[in-house]
Amino acid sequence: MAPKLNLFGWWGKETPQGTPVIVKMENPSFSVVEIGGADAAFKPVEKSRLRNAKQVRWILLLKANRAAGFLTWLAAAAWGLLAAVRKRRGAAAATEKLGKGKLMLRVIKLLLFAALAALALEAAAHFKGLRYLEKGMFQSIYAAWLELRRRYIAPFVQSLSMLCVALFMIQSLDRLILFLGCFYIKIKKIKPTIIENSFHSHDARDHPMVLVQIPMCKEREVYEMSISAVCQLDWPKDRFLIQVLDDSDDEVIQCMIKNEVSRWRERGVNIVYRHRLVRTGYKAGNLNSAMSCDYVKDYEFVAIFDADFQPAPDFLKLTVPHFEGKPEVGLVQTRWAFVNKDENLLTRLQNINLCFHFEVEQQVNGAFLNFFGFNGTAGVWRIKALEDSGGWLDRTTVEDMDIAVRAHLNGWSFIYLNDVKVLCEVPESFETYRKQQHRWHSGPMQLFRLCLPAVLKSKISIWKKANLIFLFFLLRKLILPFYSFTLFCIVLPITMFIPEAELPMWIICYVPVLMTVINIFPAPKSLPFIAPYLLFENTMSVTKFSAMVSGLFQLGSSYEWIVTKKAGRSSETDLLATADRDTKALIESDVSLLEEGKGKGVKKTNKIYRKELALAFLLLTAAVRSLLSAHGLHFYFLLFQGFTFLLVGLDLIGEQMS
Repeated sequence: MAPKLNLFGWWGKETPQGTPVIVKMENPSFSVVEIGGADAAFKPVEKSRLRNAKQVRWILLLKANRAAGFLTWLAAAAWGLLAAVRKRRGAAAATEKLGKGKLMLRVIKLLLFAALAALALEAAAHFKGLRYLEKGMFQSIYAAWLELRRRYIAPFVQSLSMLCVALFMIQSLDRLILFLGCFYIKIKKIKPTIIENSFHSHDARDHPMVLVQIPMCKEREVYEMSISAVCQLDWPKDRFLIQVLDDSDDEVIQCMIKNEVSRWRERGVNIVYRHRLVRTGYKAGNLNSAMSCDYVKDYEFVAIFDADFQPAPDFLKLTVPHFEGKPEVGLVQTRWAFVNKDENLLTRLQNINLCFHFEVEQQVNGAFLNFFGFNGTAGVWRIKALEDSGGWLDRTTVEDMDIAVRAHLNGWSFIYLNDVKVLCEVPESFETYRKQQHRWHSGPMQLFRLCLPAVLKSKISIWKKANLIFLFFLLRKLILPFYSFTLFCIVLPITMFIPEAELPMWIICYVPVLMTVINIFPAPKSLPFIAPYLLFENTMSVTKFSAMVSGLFQLGSSYEWIVTKKAGRSSETDLLATADRDTKALIESDVSLLEEGKGKGVKKTNKIYRKELALAFLLLTAAVRSLLSAHGLHFYFLLFQGFTFLLVGLDLIGEQMS
């Protein structure tokens, strides 16, 4: 049945002027006069009627002129958008190379074409009306569409929507429980405690031997900051060794890092430079190669920092004591803080996500389960726990999660320190962030396939097995991207054309807003970004869903490892001032040689992301259909979500990549 909304009926209506007054005379021989305005009683009735007709005609002409102007502006905007898309199509091939999601793109395009066809049918039925086409071809086509929709499409869409809603509620309940657990920790002031130790004594022999590793690959922007920060750790110089593990294949960058290591060695710091001849296994292979050195057996703990991490001088004194008297503890993980969280909108939205991850997920899991996923950096491992768990493996792109799961299965417990923060960076461009998220969401599915038999055969308790399988992997790594993409990007726009499967208001608005508020709780200053965060997370579900499928089915893109590009934001203004002037001059000369060898800089350009653009048009098409049906809140959600997909698809968020 065609929708009944009359959008344009108010055009021809006149607004009454003044207050209508009924004047009735006592003498019955006089007639009743209705005064519609201040001077209506003093003008002939016929002339007044002629004037009203002219006013209606002029109002209609004015409205038609405005409508024509709006359509002209809309056509110009659409033409400009298409021109921008054509201009950026050259870079699109490189962006689609990451996910290789051609099948996914084709499905979205198919849904878009079907939505456009359905919109055309519904619009024709709305504006023309079936009563004028009782015996025409249009009525037959429209009736066939209604029958197809009722018999076959609506039951499937309704079943899919019910499944997604059920998964959404389960995941929301899990997030609410995590939030309440974090609130309980805050109220009870639960924190990891340490046993009295002698680490603060002046005798260096009371301090355990600590190995510090800095794995890096082509980190020209940040290598100096990370090495400088680690070399200033407050620990006896003869009780810790720094390994700079450089996987760069650029000789100029290797020379720069070697010079930096030599400069700190001359200052008395125990630091070595290692470069692999055979670069296999990415970061896991780099760490595993470093652990095979003969001198590692003299050390008890190993601290790991990625190249953009800048630990405070007291980092080791705040973390290593938590191992004292606790032989079952294998890992102490600290929190990340971000030097560039206010750089642009993209970094602000990432800060919201990561604050919830560390403040809520990691802290609650550490306090109540003694297990969480290792974040790959800013943590200290007991070397015996690494060796007992099989060491670093390069079988997935999430070697940090891999070693954490294997250590947990071997009975090791973890400690999370929310009060100890290590400064680092978040990606400032969408292209870099997208690649990072693809690796972070494809790797866990690879790992789940590989470690599931080991989890089932392990000797840990049934509760820990259930937590590992259903909560850690399935709910938070598989179900979350599945329902987020399917429900808000596919099912919701489809239901605009399938009224039988329409989603209730609380699924579209109330529950997502509540979950978003919970997410922003650890970062209260980000409250003004609640709406952009909600829309952007739904937009990122495309990348996360594609990565999840890639990892689950072992597609080629799940094995790609791309180093996250850093900008080199410093945590302290005087961090580089510690370098000698002559060494700085040498580094600057090396950089100039590097620039000369590579020629002129590449101009920064935008890229396009086809899946996001296709979904933008699908959502906007559904928004038009929702407008015809007067769905209210559904229309606004689809409209803003569609524009968000459009901005992301045209790479208009974050810094531009060169």
